[in-house]
Amino acid sequence: MTKRLSFDELEEVLIYFSTSILGKNTEEEILWDLAKNCISKLGFVDAVIYMLDKKCTKLIQKAAYGSKNPKSYDIYQPIDIPVGQGITGTVAQTGIAEIVKDTTKDSRYILDDEARLSEITVPIKLEDGNVIGVIDCEHPEKGYFTDQHLRILTAIASIAAVKIGRVRSEEKAREEEQKVLMAQRKMDEIKIKALHAQMNPHFVFNALNAIQHFIITNEKKPALTYLTLFSRLIRHYLNNLENETIGVADEVNMLKWYLKLQKLRYEGRFEYTIDVDTNKGVERANIPTFLVQSLVENIIEHMISQNKGNSDLSVKFDIRNELVDLEVSMRTKNNEFYSDHEPEYRERIAQWIDHVDLLNEVRQYNITRNIRDIRNSYGQVQGRVVSLTMPNLF
Repeated sequence: MTKRLSFDELEEVLIYFSTSILGKNTEEEILWDLAKNCISKLGFVDAVIYMLDKKCTKLIQKAAYGSKNPKSYDIYQPIDIPVGQGITGTVAQTGIAEIVKDTTKDSRYILDDEARLSEITVPIKLEDGNVIGVIDCEHPEKGYFTDQHLRILTAIASIAAVKIGRVRSEEKAREEEQKVLMAQRKMDEIKIKALHAQMNPHFVFNALNAIQHFIITNEKKPALTYLTLFSRLIRHYLNNLENETIGVADEVNMLKWYLKLQKLRYEGRFEYTIDVDTNKGVERANIPTFLVQSLVENIIEHMISQNKGNSDLSVKFDIRNELVDLEVSMRTKNNEFYSDHEPEYRERIAQWIDHVDLLNEVRQYNITRNIRDIRNSYGQVQGRVVSLTMPNLF
């Protein structure tokens, strides 16, 4: 026979649950407290708490009380129920609680651990009305569950939903915070790697040795010229270390300084041109910092190491409103063939590609890249063209 709870007993259950879940910090803790401690106080013999999976296509048993919970926090032979199937799946789909007084007359009834004759099922709904789970209780007696049970379970489900919603929001906030921290760490990693590449010891020492040569031979003008370029370049690196973007105009100036020093370092073994249309809003255009020079540095090192003769380097910027196109091409002046199969080259180009991939991952810049060979009439590779399309980060 169904025992009708007094008002004081009902109030005691609600107060217990409301205060009990305050100390629960996870969804799992809330659900087990709901099943083992709260529903048991209602005198029910069986209860299972279902939660929707991430795709919202099926209900998964997350906590239980009675024969479904033989010990501790174990669930005996847990089952999943597709949304829309069975009494529980129907309530998850409609969001409307149900009392089934005789399960033998309801074709939707799904047998779990053992057959029972009455069932009550209440949805757990967030404030926006979305169902996230279901409280399902069964009893061996027909007609056991009453409207009073329905009201109390509905109240309990509402309290649980509020707490679960808060826990999920806090967890999402923590995840977002971790994503931001991880993104920042990756951005710092990008900057450090780029700075390390640009402050390559060979480049620094060779440039300083070349400047020292001018000083020793009393060639003051070139010595002062290159020393000024070197100091500007170092200052540029340090000033932009904390910046994620750089103006295209500033990048062009930096490239001029850098390429003059590289040409000095390699004793004029390559010529270069930098082309940018000053009538296309170049003064307002911004791109990710450290990316362009990282690419140019890789190309020069490969071009010089693979050729004994001279080479040409071309850098072109094209501003297209929200996009900035960059094309860097390198070509030998002789008919020497060079390959990109050397481990050192593959390592260098992989570092640059990783730089682009990290920027796309962390900042969703959607930078696209394309690499194609320049071949002579014999099919030999005489150069390479690398194209980038970057966002204009106004």
